[in-house]
Amino acid sequence: MQSINWLSMALATLTPLGIGFLFFHPALLGSFWPNARSNSLPLSSSGINHWSFLLAALLFSFFLSFFLLNFNNDGINQEGDFDNFLHGAWHGFFVCMTVVIPVHTLQAYFGHRSGRTLFVQALYWLLTLPLMGGILDAMNHWPNVLLPE
Repeated sequence: MQSINWLSMALATLTPLGIGFLFFHPALLGSFWPNARSNSLPLSSSGINHWSFLLAALLFSFFLSFFLLNFNNDGINQEGDFDNFLHGAWHGFFVCMTVVIPVHTLQAYFGHRSGRTLFVQALYWLLTLPLMGGILDAMNHWPNVLLPE
């Protein structure tokens, strides 16, 4: 990969926020998510500044996108026909299964959170990380995606 496709970085950075908005919206999951997180304060009453929360979410999503971009391209001059959406999605799935879900599981156990909370968060990341990885790998390797051999 010679240079970074910044549009792919922007889309991948916005992906967790977009999926989070849809995934955690009451219209999509109904009362499942609020009931699952019953042991924590609602966001509106916790005194969190929503703008700082949004900026932190964007910053951490950017870091995650940058990591996935480099994880997808795990070698010098590592270019090939397999650099496509599915390859990136596999890398996102792999990171989710080997890093994110174990961390969330440990947090749930030590934090005495419900299995429902763990399930919702794991499902969110199982959707988000493969999509981010797929976007990054496909958009940073357009010739491989558009002209497979």
